[in-house]
Amino acid sequence: MVRMLLQWVLNAVALWIVSRYVSGFVIGDWLSAMIAVVVIGLFNATFGLLLKIITLPLGILSFGLFFLLINAVMLKFASNFVPGFRVETFKAAFLGALALAALHLVFGFLTPKRRRRAYRAEE
Repeated sequence: MVRMLLQWVLNAVALWIVSRYVSGFVIGDWLSAMIAVVVIGLFNATFGLLLKIITLPLGILSFGLFFLLINAVMLKFASNFVPGFRVETFKAAFLGALALAALHLVFGFLTPKRRRRAYRAEE
């Protein structure tokens, strides 16, 4: 549970950082960032997953770069539903998706990994 909350906050921080450096990518306040992270996550888990499955051959041919376009579409789509979160152009959405991917990579290295418990049958 704590790991999920940490992930949520880090994703909101990443969104906030991107809004400061990508023009056309606007977040009003922290509450908007927190809500936007949830909405983006829900859209990526439903529509984004469906689009990625449908366009899998294109994603493979482009070495995964096409999935950045899908993430940009999801960001632009989510901005229509969250007050205080706005993505003005598709260029801003694409640059935001690229920057978010880089920040998620960095934050992935910084967050502690979940330990797996080895199952041992007691004899």
